[in-house]
Amino acid sequence: MRVLVVEDARTLAEVVVEGLRDQGMAVDVAYDGLAGAEKIAVHRYDVVVLDRDLPGLHGDVLCRMAAAEADPPMVLMLTAAGEPGDRVRGLALGADDYLAKPFHFPELVLRVRALARRRPRARPRVLRAAGIDLDPLARTVRRDGVPVELSVKEFAVLAALLAEAPGFLSAEDLLERVWDEHADPFTNTVAVTVGRLRRKLGAPPVITTTPGVGYRIGDA
Repeated sequence: MRVLVVEDARTLAEVVVEGLRDQGMAVDVAYDGLAGAEKIAVHRYDVVVLDRDLPGLHGDVLCRMAAAEADPPMVLMLTAAGEPGDRVRGLALGADDYLAKPFHFPELVLRVRALARRRPRARPRVLRAAGIDLDPLARTVRRDGVPVELSVKEFAVLAALLAEAPGFLSAEDLLERVWDEHADPFTNTVAVTVGRLRRKLGAPPVITTTPGVGYRIGDA
């Protein structure tokens, strides 16, 4: 899951970003509305966590822009205003959910995950292929019924491959979906993570590599 946090209060933004990353999400951040608009135009996000009162470009305008994208993200609008009228106005702009500040971080996580599941063409609740069952909500993985313990990035890579199965994902695709915009495309991070994932999933191997094409989970 890829998330964009647009929040001008840097301390709050950093807390939210690091917390969502700890939950296994790939998270980018923008500190004003103009930077947020640029990122939405370039990257495909599942969810945008959007502060309403932003410098540069107001959150209301950015919300409308996000909703007008060809493949629009779900928008969770944050605001210091908690009156019902403010909530109605925020939703009327195209926001999919609304959370007043201050908020409890576990509630934010639950709302982000719920929005990602509601997004059109969202992945099924449990991803299955080649004897592997991955539940993104419960954060569990089983192979042939046996639990498999994975790191946050290993889990996210496996989820991306299962969602695409039996198709291929290149290393660049995985960097885009699992890591954030600061990932170095010239490192071997993807290959190392996939190698660890293969070992943890055990034999027979279910992740295949085709040079010049990418990685895939086929039928087993």
